[in-house]
Amino acid sequence: MPTVTLRHVPPAARPALPYVLVADDDPASRRFLGDGLRALGAHVHECADGQLALARAAIETFDLLLLDCRMPGAGARDVLAALRADSQARSADALAVATSAEVSPEDRQQLLAFGFSDVLLKPCELDALRPLLTLARSSGRHAPLLDDAGGLATSGDAGTMQALRGLLREELAALLQELDDFCDQPPWLVERLHRLRSACGFCGAAALAAQATHLQRHAEAEGSVGDGAKERFREALVATLAALNR
Repeated sequence: MPTVTLRHVPPAARPALPYVLVADDDPASRRFLGDGLRALGAHVHECADGQLALARAAIETFDLLLLDCRMPGAGARDVLAALRADSQARSADALAVATSAEVSPEDRQQLLAFGFSDVLLKPCELDALRPLLTLARSSGRHAPLLDDAGGLATSGDAGTMQALRGLLREELAALLQELDDFCDQPPWLVERLHRLRSACGFCGAAALAAQATHLQRHAEAEGSVGDGAKERFREALVATLAALNR
C-alpha cells in the first residue's frame, strides 16, 4: 500500500467520547454510519478507502474500527491484517467490526475467526448502531482514572483505600522511570503488569488497569512491545499518577 502521511491529533485535543473510525467507499453508507454514531454519542473520523483508514489508525488511538469488506484496494480484512501486523500502530489492538451489504453465515463465521468482534449488515437502522457504542466503550480507554466506588468496594474502607493509593503512587513513580527497561524484557514486563493490575484493582485505578491488561496481552502474544502499545500505557500511567498526586 502507498504511504499516506497524516498529522497526529493528541488524545487531549479530542473529546472524551468513544472514538470510532468509519471506513467505507460508499458515500451514503459512510454518511449514515458517521452521523448515526455521532447522534448516539461517539466521536467519529470517516475515511473513503482502506489505505486512508490504515494510515489514520496507525497514528490515532481509536476505540473501534468500522471497516467495509469491499473497499477498492484494501477491504476490511486487508486493513485489519496490516494493522495487527504493525506493533507500532496506535490502534493495533483496537476492536474492529466488519460491514457489508451481503454476508452469508459462512462469511460471518470467517470474519469472526479472522479477528472481527462483530459483523454489521448494511443497510441498517439506527438501533443497530447502539451495540457498537457499547463495544467501543468496552475497550477500557474511557474508564475513570480513579473509581472511588470500585476502590472502596475492593479495599473495604476509605482509610485503607487511601493508604493503598499512597503505595500505588510510589509504585507508579518508580515504574515510569523503569518502563523502557521493562519493555525491553517482555517476560519481566508481563510479570510486572500482572502485579500492577492487582494493585490497581485495590485502588480503583480503572483506566490504568485496562491499559495494563492490553499491554500484558500484547507482550504475551507478540513476545515484544511496540511503541504504540507502550505509549498508550505510558499515557494512562502518567494521567493516573497525576490524579493520585492531587
